[in-house]
Amino acid sequence: MTQRLHTLPNGFRIVTEAMPGLQSASVGLWVEAGGRHERPEQNGIAHFLEHMAFKGTRRRSALRIAEEIEDVGGYINAYTSREMTAYYARVLSGDVVMALDVIADIVLNPLFRKADIETERHVILQEIGQALDTPDDIIFDWLHEVSYPDQPFGRTILGPEERVASFRKADFESFTGAHYGPDQMILSAAGGVDHDAIVAAAERIFGGLKPVGRSKVEPARFIGGERREVKDLEQVHFALSFEAPGYRDDRVYTAQVYATAMGGGMSSRLFQKIREDRGLCYSIHAQSAAYEDTGQVTIYAGTSEDEIGELTRLTVDELKRAAEDMSEAEVARARAQLKAGLLMGLESPSSRAERNARLLSIWGRIPAVAEAVAKIDAVDTGAVRSYAADLAAARSALAIYGPVAKAPGIDEVRRGLGG
Repeated sequence: MTQRLHTLPNGFRIVTEAMPGLQSASVGLWVEAGGRHERPEQNGIAHFLEHMAFKGTRRRSALRIAEEIEDVGGYINAYTSREMTAYYARVLSGDVVMALDVIADIVLNPLFRKADIETERHVILQEIGQALDTPDDIIFDWLHEVSYPDQPFGRTILGPEERVASFRKADFESFTGAHYGPDQMILSAAGGVDHDAIVAAAERIFGGLKPVGRSKVEPARFIGGERREVKDLEQVHFALSFEAPGYRDDRVYTAQVYATAMGGGMSSRLFQKIREDRGLCYSIHAQSAAYEDTGQVTIYAGTSEDEIGELTRLTVDELKRAAEDMSEAEVARARAQLKAGLLMGLESPSSRAERNARLLSIWGRIPAVAEAVAKIDAVDTGAVRSYAADLAAARSALAIYGPVAKAPGIDEVRRGLGG
């Protein structure tokens, strides 16, 4: 399987990857416009715009958009992240060009009718309400906000209700005019695909668009702090994060191995110590996330009001101890988990298409999978122990939700870590 790249004169980028033996394909547009590209008064508009794309174009009604894909047995979807918005479909190989035409139509030609805006506004307000009723969802938004306060990067993807309630057609047109140029888009397709046919379709659809220039963003600054929200829940929800490397820093692989060893599975330190040995929670996990210029290692757990203090103390103890006695077996297991997750994921054309778009956006090329595997393999026990020591002294943030009266604060966590 080999990726093929092509760039149109206006900067529109195309990457395809044929996967022999597959009769289906994933195709989509990844737009370099996400939450961090919004001005304060625009917070939530990138996500709202993603919703509006499916409400109808000059050529297709909302129903026809769905029918055209589902008539051939496919599906179409979209998502908004802090750095990108993606519109994609999964179809059989013979329907790739048709699916691309539908995706291009909803991205380039949305109508933004007033009635549709009002309908979707109500849907998004319901989505915000649902998030507030889902503690192990909303707590990560709060954690992100307190990690990167008063910055575009720290604001919620959904946006606050008052912003969502204010958006009008002109706001959507302004945002797309600034951030939906051909030089801000990547067309990625993987599976049973024909590169030449996709390039020809892209030239026809996107070739006449004028570039608008790549968007600049405010650099992310991890500052940290604490947010405590009181609510009458059965459990206290606990989320702790530390500043970590961005994806342009090779230490990102060390951070991933570390987070996996600490809380990436049932054999991990935190799961064994806090769930299995002490029974303080149903689940506890750690993960490492990387972005263009920053990253986070995050730990999450839920426990009772009376046991949150003990859970926090044990978590801090394990974080400190990792710098001294993280074993070679733990590191080897974490490396194996990361490599297996990467390679198993790449058996899906959807994962391939997304990975290729993301890497092309980051590096301007598609690093080989073997390159990532080699960097994971290069992370040894000494590097993980050193990273654990650095993490204990790194900037940190804490979000607590539920019956929080007995929950330790960020200052107590920092003192426990020796900071």
